[in-house]
This record gives sequence, C-alpha cells and structure tokens, in this order.
Amino acid sequence: MATIASDLSGGLPESREYPVGDKPPEAGFRDAVNVWIEDATGLFAMRVGVEGVSDDWDNHEMWLDIAFSDGRLYSRRGNGKTHPASDGEGRPRVRGTGPLRFECVEPFRRWTARFDGPAAITSAQAIIDDPDFEEKAWADVTFDIDMEMAAQPWEPGTILPEAAEALGGKQGEYMSPRYEQLFRCTGTLAIDGERHAVRANGLRIRRTGFRAFAGFWGHCWQSAIFPSGRAFGFNVYPPRDDMESYCEGWIIDGDGKRIGARPVGIPWLRKLVTGGEDVSCVLETVDGRRIEIAGLTFTNTRSRGGHVLPPDWPKDWPIVQQSHAFYTWDGERTTGMIERSSKPSVMEL
Repeated sequence: MATIASDLSGGLPESREYPVGDKPPEAGFRDAVNVWIEDATGLFAMRVGVEGVSDDWDNHEMWLDIAFSDGRLYSRRGNGKTHPASDGEGRPRVRGTGPLRFECVEPFRRWTARFDGPAAITSAQAIIDDPDFEEKAWADVTFDIDMEMAAQPWEPGTILPEAAEALGGKQGEYMSPRYEQLFRCTGTLAIDGERHAVRANGLRIRRTGFRAFAGFWGHCWQSAIFPSGRAFGFNVYPPRDDMESYCEGWIIDGDGKRIGARPVGIPWLRKLVTGGEDVSCVLETVDGRRIEIAGLTFTNTRSRGGHVLPPDWPKDWPIVQQSHAFYTWDGERTTGMIERSSKPSVMEL
C-alpha cells in the first residue's frame, strides 16, 4: 500500500493555488482551473474547466463534457458571467463562470466543483462526425463534487533535466506555467433527474500565465492513480529532426515517492474512435525499471472545434482528443485520463 505524503504541496507555495483576483491582469494573461474525473467503474467520465482571459475578464470561458460509456455526451462551451474570486475574507479562492464554480477549500488538499445549468445533448460519435454540430437538444445538468488530493503536484520540467531544457525554450509556451495533481472525489451527478453517485478518480490542473500555440505539433498526456496509491503520469511531444522534443514522466510506487521516468512506448493519436482503443504505455524509470501499463479507453470526447479551423490557422493544425481509460499495472486496475493531439497528415481520417 503506497503512502500519501503528509505535505501535499510538493514544495509549491500556497499562493499558487489561489486564483487570480477580480482585477483584470495584464493583456494576454490566463488563469485556469480544470479537472478530469473518471468514475471508478467506467460508467462515465468528465472534463470540466474555467479559464479567465485578461482581454474579457468579466466573462470567463467554460468547457464541460460528461461522457457515458454507452456513447452519450453532454457538452457545454461558451462564456459566462465571472464569479467573484474572493471568499469574503480577502482570499481569492473561487474561479467560476455562469453555472460552473470551482473553489479552493484547502490548498493542495481539497477543492470543490459545482454546476447547475443546461448542457447540449450529443454523442461521442456525433462529435467525430461533425465537430461543429448545431446544439438543438438540451439536458438539465447538476453536480456537486468534493475533491480530495491524493498525491503531491507535478510541475512539468521539474523532474528530468532534459525536460527542463526543452520547456525553457519555445516548447514551454504551449503549456504556460502549470502543475497538476491527482485526486479522488465523491459527490452527486444528475442529468434530467437521473442521479448518479460520484466515486471517482481525477486529475486537477492549475495553469496561470501566458500561453502561445503557434508552432505546436502534437502531444500525448496520460495520468492515473490506482487504489493502492501507486500512480503514473507523463507528457511528451512527437519527435522532430530539428530539436529535442519535450518528454517527461514519473511513477509513484510503494513508498509514496515520485520517481522520474521517460515514456518509451507511446500511444500516439492516429484515428478517431469513440472508445475501446488500446492506449497502453511503457515508461523507463531513472533507477532502471521498465514499467508497462495496459490502457483501454472507455469514453472518447474530442475537443469541440476539432478540424473546423479559423481561415487563418495552419491547415495541418493538430486535432485534439480527450479520452478516459482503464489502466492496469501489474494486475491492479483503475481509471484515468488521456489527452492526445496529432496533425491530420499523420492520422487515418
């Protein structure tokens, strides 16, 4: 049984947990909270986020996807009226917009997520067939989720020296300053009165700063926590001839400590399917171990927009797919996330 560190900050200052306050930051600045949530049985999964952009600070961006293993998908995009960031005691604990609200209850230990509003009714296959589909049918969606952090956060570029070097240049602009933290959560989810108890795993991301996408060429990002407390995560960009691509990973094993690793078996995005895709991966740890983790997606939710691009964007811009998977490591099974992107020119469309 792996242990959970008594200090879940990982050395990061508490101030980084708090959202930017109500005053608009400088031009181009972004502040985001988003989470991936996977039901422990694989019945459903969620990706939910709020992002404040300085240029329209009074109307934060929102994204919501709730995908069921039978193919149903409930989706919401757009802007909403920004919630006050302060908790009433001068601390900016809230990042919310319209029907969606995140709150930092205890830094690095507990966050909550709440939603109460309509979401468009669609399906995972419909998003693949028509990523710019017309929203015609709506469902009433509510959830109230309590997230308890289960591992110290990971800040990309802090584990492997070559990863730090890669993110110190242009590649670092694609992520912006960020960290991510695995959690377990409980709560309730209701869709048109159909109620589900939430007992799930998840990954929370705090991203604050400037972000640029010009030149981005793809990625593969996977992470999960197991019932024993073991965990893994990595992010990697496809190899290139003209530079060393960012590549970094880690595992948490029996003693609860994070060990650096390099992903060497990577399930790059090559096709668009609704689930049942093999996303197994292999990591080689810095202490010489080879970790093989079997993966199989149970829901796929591609980003709205997909290959429907603004006219001034590059024609071979990567397609992004967010998915959720069953992972098995030495016989132990769990649910977790996977996000990938690839240029259409290397995919089987």
